[in-house]
Amino acid sequence: MFRFCIFFCSILTACQLFAAEAPDKALPKENKVVRAAIIGGMSITTELFAEISKMFEADTGYKVRVVAEGPRPGLADAMRQGKVDFLTMHSGDITTDLVADGYAVNMRPWAKNDLIIIGPASDPARIAGYKDGAAALKRIAETESNYVDLKGIGSRELGNSLWKKAGVERTGKWVIKDESIDHDDLLGFVERHNAYIIIGRLPVTTGKLGSHKLKIMVDRDPVMRRPYIAMEASAERFPDANVKGARALSDYLLSDKVQGFMARYGKEYNDGIPYFHPVKSAFESH
Repeated sequence: MFRFCIFFCSILTACQLFAAEAPDKALPKENKVVRAAIIGGMSITTELFAEISKMFEADTGYKVRVVAEGPRPGLADAMRQGKVDFLTMHSGDITTDLVADGYAVNMRPWAKNDLIIIGPASDPARIAGYKDGAAALKRIAETESNYVDLKGIGSRELGNSLWKKAGVERTGKWVIKDESIDHDDLLGFVERHNAYIIIGRLPVTTGKLGSHKLKIMVDRDPVMRRPYIAMEASAERFPDANVKGARALSDYLLSDKVQGFMARYGKEYNDGIPYFHPVKSAFESH
């Protein structure tokens, strides 16, 4: 009887030890690191995403690690290669393709940035102060004032929409092909041709494109805004991706806390206009 009791107690102890170890094996620790790819305007030109990351980490316990930043093509490559869990950049064909090709899911707009029309101080088309981009372009065409057709994807996409809205064909010697040497030479090229151009407000007001004598002619047109989207890595394509953390970050960007923060961010340096506009109507700036 005594031997049986010892045997029984040994079995019971072993079961208890196994039970104590089993949860760790059955329930692995949650991955709390979110690998992110961030467009340069939000991570290099400004510190918007760094500020949002601090809030997100404090509120959720996740840790954001930026592994790719800069122009859109490099960010898209990082997603295709399975290097990131989360990505945010301007919307367009490149983002749509990531979803269509099965690399990413849940594409949602969460912010916008301003595009403006800048031109020579002499303002030959007399459009200074316009709040309607399409009307300004129509006036540029009517006066055959020089206009640089920017080769950059974003401004060109918006420009195409505005020209169509204006009902004007871009034909004639006044339409100048963008032949600037590089990004840093762009505004110099526009200035040398005494021309107008559609361009993002942020790189102009932050001095990213260098010194120049061009003036902002048209801004504060809500139509002249480009959306930023957030997307998450596809769990089907990338089984090891932290899809739960990526979804938490995407949801957080659309929270009232972040949307309200964006509506105020950068206004003191940008003529009272936030660097980035929220998409929630309750916080939208006009």
